[in-house]
Amino acid sequence: MRIIRHRSWELPERAVTPEAVWRDRRAVLKGLGLGMAGAVAGGLGGSLLMPGRAFAYQPGDPTPDTPWGDLYPVKTNPAYADPGRPVTVEKTASSYNNFYEFGTHKRIWPDAQKLKVQPWTVTIDGMVDAPQTLDADALIRRMALEERIYRFRCVEAWSMVVPWSGFPLADLVKLAQPKAGAKYLRMETFEDREMAHGQRSIWLPWPYVEGLTMAEATNDLAFIATGIYGKPLPRQHGAPLRLVVPWKYGFKSIKSIVRFTFTDERPVSFWEQLQDQEYGFWANVNPEVSHPRWSQAREQVIDTGEEIPTLKWNGYGDQVAGLYTDIRDGDRLFR
Repeated sequence: MRIIRHRSWELPERAVTPEAVWRDRRAVLKGLGLGMAGAVAGGLGGSLLMPGRAFAYQPGDPTPDTPWGDLYPVKTNPAYADPGRPVTVEKTASSYNNFYEFGTHKRIWPDAQKLKVQPWTVTIDGMVDAPQTLDADALIRRMALEERIYRFRCVEAWSMVVPWSGFPLADLVKLAQPKAGAKYLRMETFEDREMAHGQRSIWLPWPYVEGLTMAEATNDLAFIATGIYGKPLPRQHGAPLRLVVPWKYGFKSIKSIVRFTFTDERPVSFWEQLQDQEYGFWANVNPEVSHPRWSQAREQVIDTGEEIPTLKWNGYGDQVAGLYTDIRDGDRLFR
């Protein structure tokens, strides 16, 4: 595959933010349907550009010094030990990231080190019997941590294989004790414009919000990552808590979560608010449904450049296909 490298100021067609994004919100919304490419601010990285050498990542350097660091490494869950593909090199996975709160470029990890992970509190509220606010350390230590090696597919047609540490999202749901009427789990990231200069962009709908149905949230695959590569989660990956839903495109995997709200109303996610014709609520990986501006039938392995066929549900159909039998657009990228 031909690899295109752009100058530092230049946004390629497959980059996330069009030129109009730098002007005003009205121009952004008008231009979204024309030039906005795949968005994965909750994901690991960006477009089909391969990681460059502009920021030489040293494994371990940006790992936050957290009180829960003594918990890692954790044992691998044997049910998720073989993803069928080699694990992505840590340097690659950790040096080519999106984190829109800190900027729109892909070599965001140095800027993401501004994220303050202590103190960090997590609120569980909404339609629950046990509303509570917990310190991140207390929450993480309360859960039984394990490692899962998951395939990760970006909406921009590239992929990785990542060894996450964390706990099933279903365990947090159990902790919250949701009421019978709760249908969705809404997740929200932090908002701090002094710390995260990207949030000063008034044309973007901060804070970052994502959501799952209760059936999705309690599916065994849904995972809250607290670590990666046997260490606490680095800031650029969404420390201290991020969602991982491997059968969905990466933009669903919201980073640095501060609030879990159980509700009977379907959340409108960050990218839905910007362009719901391209980035919908379901966002399930499906090679049969093209993005409006490119095919999803194949993907590029980010650290090798190899092109491979994309599997429906990212290869996790046995675990999740049954979630969508009664939903007409459940396997689509967009509404």
